[in-house]
Amino acid sequence: MKSSLVAISAAAVVATLVTGLKDRATLQERFGIPAVKPAPELMMMGRIKPSDASAGNSDFNAEAVADKIEAITSPQPPAPDTPEPNVAREPSAAAQPEAPQTAGEPAPVPPAIVAEPPAPQQAAAPPPPDVDESALRYFASRGDKVRLQAEISRLQALYPNWVPPADPLAVPQNGDKQLEAMWKLYSDGRYAELRKAIADRQAADAGWQPPTDLLDRLDVAEARARLINASDLKQYATVVDIGAATPSLLTCSEVDVLWRVAEAFVRTERSQRGQDAYAYILKNCGDPAERRATVEKASTLLDYQPMQALLALEKPAADGSREFDAIRDNLARRFVAESNEDPKLAIAPNYIARLEKLAESEGLASDALLLGWYQLRRNNPADAEKWFRAARAKEETAVASQGLALALIARRAPQEAEDVMFRWRADSDDATSTYLAATANLMALQPPADLTEEVLHRVAAEVIARKYVPTAQQFGWYARSLNQFQTAARWFETALAWKPDDEPSAYGLAVTREQLNDSKGVLDLQRAWAGRSARIANLEDSLVSNAGAQPAKPPLAPQQPAQPAEPPRPPAASTQPEPEVSVRVARPAMQTVAVERGPRRARGCSTTIDAGQLGPSEALSRGWCLMEINRPMEAIPAFETALQSPVRKIREDAAYGQSLAYLRAGLSSNAAVAATKAPQSRQRAAELQVAILADRALQAFDAGRYRETLIYLDQRAQLQQERIDLMVLRGYSYLNLKMYDDAGRIFEAAAATGNRDATRGLADLRKITHPDVND
Repeated sequence: MKSSLVAISAAAVVATLVTGLKDRATLQERFGIPAVKPAPELMMMGRIKPSDASAGNSDFNAEAVADKIEAITSPQPPAPDTPEPNVAREPSAAAQPEAPQTAGEPAPVPPAIVAEPPAPQQAAAPPPPDVDESALRYFASRGDKVRLQAEISRLQALYPNWVPPADPLAVPQNGDKQLEAMWKLYSDGRYAELRKAIADRQAADAGWQPPTDLLDRLDVAEARARLINASDLKQYATVVDIGAATPSLLTCSEVDVLWRVAEAFVRTERSQRGQDAYAYILKNCGDPAERRATVEKASTLLDYQPMQALLALEKPAADGSREFDAIRDNLARRFVAESNEDPKLAIAPNYIARLEKLAESEGLASDALLLGWYQLRRNNPADAEKWFRAARAKEETAVASQGLALALIARRAPQEAEDVMFRWRADSDDATSTYLAATANLMALQPPADLTEEVLHRVAAEVIARKYVPTAQQFGWYARSLNQFQTAARWFETALAWKPDDEPSAYGLAVTREQLNDSKGVLDLQRAWAGRSARIANLEDSLVSNAGAQPAKPPLAPQQPAQPAEPPRPPAASTQPEPEVSVRVARPAMQTVAVERGPRRARGCSTTIDAGQLGPSEALSRGWCLMEINRPMEAIPAFETALQSPVRKIREDAAYGQSLAYLRAGLSSNAAVAATKAPQSRQRAAELQVAILADRALQAFDAGRYRETLIYLDQRAQLQQERIDLMVLRGYSYLNLKMYDDAGRIFEAAAATGNRDATRGLADLRKITHPDVND
């Protein structure tokens, strides 16, 4: 009787344990083990397929669980070796995976009384998976919770129906000491020694086979090592291949592998796959440090827009802040830097505002530089100047000086830009280009800047050393404004030696030689540029036209870009030097050439004075004098002073002169405004209107607006008979509009007068309409 009671008690205890294993949640609650969370898996080639398998518990305490199980089961007698033949399991027991039984392991004892036979559906249930838990036991025995958790995650990914044992230590240890030594080699990462130990044992014992689980884990560990090595060597295609062949590596427990695979996708131009891999981590992995590191790593590889999709996966923090607030400053810096590389990229204003606050609070020069380049690339030179000055105040560098110089050039302050960049002019190619651009803009200022001898000498020395054509050409125009025609000619000649096809320099040389009465030099230039520059070919007509108060812009061959008689301004943002041409200068080398101020001629209006200090009558005379020596921009303020006269005749002459000065400077709109400042006679009003319409026609043609050119020419023709050069302009307008019959009619009429440009226009027309005819 007593033995029967003992047997019944033992059966009841074991049944309780079996039921506890069937109901894992109940057992976890009883032993204080946290609930197990799902562990999704990143599957083949970056495709995201979260599974329903549960991950192991990172806080699993094997020793504590073993103590609790031992305390519950120790008072009970050992169970029988075999179950009774008519015992039926509980319905849920069919789905319970069985751990491998070893010698000495107590077998579960079912209840002694069976109410009814097993149900048919239970008999048909699939057998539990045969899972090798030897690695699980080994890691539990070593107290290696990290590897124990990783092993649980791996087995759950391989066997979705497998449930980890509540206490891996409750299963007796394998008595195979050699196998235990192999597991230790694996645990220590000595994979080559493990391979050798397996081979040695198989050679010594032909019937022994290593556990499949050990071989699988060894394959995965070696695959991990190969993947990391390939990633370190930047063999990204190999990284992707290994990751695809070893999906068990692509889990949250192997987040470093996930980072490397994501980078490999991006580096192999599969950015969307890389984004998916980073998104997988943010959707499924919970470690805060790893999540932040994921965003930081992604921001160095992904563009702005994909990063916004990843940031949308941010989780709110318990204190109401945002999860990635700690790294948001660096993200703002990265995004602004990316927008500086691509001016068309529009980033959210909150990133700009955040960076501005950082620049003001932390005072880092790097932040101010980022904001300066951001504003400069979006054509906000005033804001850019503010941040570049702030950067230079913190740390004066070549980059900060270059940015400030470009902002000053854009703001039409090239003199300060040249001064800012002079120290850094040789720091880099970009710094040199910026300095040279500043010099070209400086020399092109109208009215000319009042430069010191020191600035003139250092600019000239750099221009000669770099063979920079735009500034050399501007030196020529600058010398002409000082009536130093010999010096101007030498600068134009030097520019042509460096770039023989520079038409503005050739035109400047032709005009200067004409003023020096060098007829042979002018004729040589006209022959050299025949067919390439109409204004050089028609230089004599141009000068007569200028003397007669016609627009300063001489007639152009319509296929040539318009060039003003005054020095053309190079693009403010130009930072690339002109290509060097190795040609010997016809005159002595310019090694010591500089624009010397020397004593100026006191006669006439060659000296520079403030027109505002003159009386209206004197200012009017000075304005006409400046027009005679082709200094229209200085004549404009002189005429403005004369407009203040109470004498009507002086006001009329001043308005007329100011209109002509604006026309000569190529500012037809300003000329039209100036003409209304005082009443004009019918003859003068018509003359000004004709000149303004001609100038606007030339400007429209230069801009490629051929229909607008024809409109202006038609309006002018109603006031005055059309000149031959404007007839040629009309013909080329028709030609560009493919109105070939009209173009031919105009060219034939103009060619009948002997005009060479009209003859050339006929030839161009024949090339288009009869390309097969060999002239």
